[in-house]
Amino acid sequence: MHPFPPLDMLVPRHIQKIEPYIPSRPDDVLRQMFGCPTIYRLNNNENALGPSPEAIRAIQAVRPEQAAIYPSGDAWHLRQRLAERFHLPPDSFIVGNGANEVIAFVIKAFCQEGDNIITTDRTFAVYEWVAEFSGYEARLVPLTADYSFDDEGMLAAVDARTKIIFLCNPNNPTGTYWNEERLRRFLDRVDGRQIVVVDEAYGEFVAKSDFPNGMELLREYPNLLVFRTFSKMFALAALRIGFLAGQEKIVDVVRRTCVVYSVNSFAQQAAIGALKDADLQIERTRRMVQEARQVLCEELRRLNLPYIAGEGNYVVIRLPMSDTLAYRKLMAQGLMVRSMTGFRFPNHIRVTLATVPVMEKLAAGLARIIA
Repeated sequence: MHPFPPLDMLVPRHIQKIEPYIPSRPDDVLRQMFGCPTIYRLNNNENALGPSPEAIRAIQAVRPEQAAIYPSGDAWHLRQRLAERFHLPPDSFIVGNGANEVIAFVIKAFCQEGDNIITTDRTFAVYEWVAEFSGYEARLVPLTADYSFDDEGMLAAVDARTKIIFLCNPNNPTGTYWNEERLRRFLDRVDGRQIVVVDEAYGEFVAKSDFPNGMELLREYPNLLVFRTFSKMFALAALRIGFLAGQEKIVDVVRRTCVVYSVNSFAQQAAIGALKDADLQIERTRRMVQEARQVLCEELRRLNLPYIAGEGNYVVIRLPMSDTLAYRKLMAQGLMVRSMTGFRFPNHIRVTLATVPVMEKLAAGLARIIA
């Protein structure tokens, strides 16, 4: 047998420093572990209403024998539907296996050894993770006192090796957002020197009149890329499908790094269905989220629990105890929340806004654990 060198000799130094992400156990295992017959999933910002009627019809129409056939490698039909909805050329879109994959596409397309990306310290962590396990520096700019992105701080962090600036709008987990005026001002100051990614994973949840529509702004800014997903508003999280959009010239560069066949046929057909009644899905989900936010925030004030409730379908709550302890105590009641230490919010939890009865169960559960 040939000798095998110590594994550390084969693992790059930047990989050795990374802790692996440990996902939660499947629901059936968690029910057994915590002795709870039902789990209310309030940890991943899933849509409690489920997919729209047209998306469900599209899923039900999939024939089992299609499983033997490779999917469209570039999601051709879905890109035609996206082009119709957003009035852009089909080649302005790249579809990926969830937003995580399109993040990786962009970083691979523009970064090389010695480059860096700019993001913030308390936002969607995948920008940071993908950059670092790809061997690039992620520069984290602190949020402002009102939990918003710091435009001046981000611009100050830019240097000659900065390739990409990531903005989550609205931000996950704080729900803060930049209005159109502020985003335009930032893009004008960047002036095309870096790629600016605006992640609108939760954009459909925002009804405010001053919220910017990145799909319209990218017509004016050739360095702008916009991310969207079918996981949140459109409730297709299990099918893992998202997309990016930009002007054709920049999208063509990103397309060179794409993995074909990564988005399965079932997901593509469900997304096409979801676009057919997208406005209905957005309207009914916004109504549910608005009612849930109002009920939950009233209960949190009654419990004297500080919270951050911006846009999106989530609220961050500060607790008088460890967030991991709170997670275990709430799981024993069948309430699954997201502990926030990993988001650099120790002693906080993030909860998904679902139906009013579930919010009332959550409030009762919080009252028990802080009693």
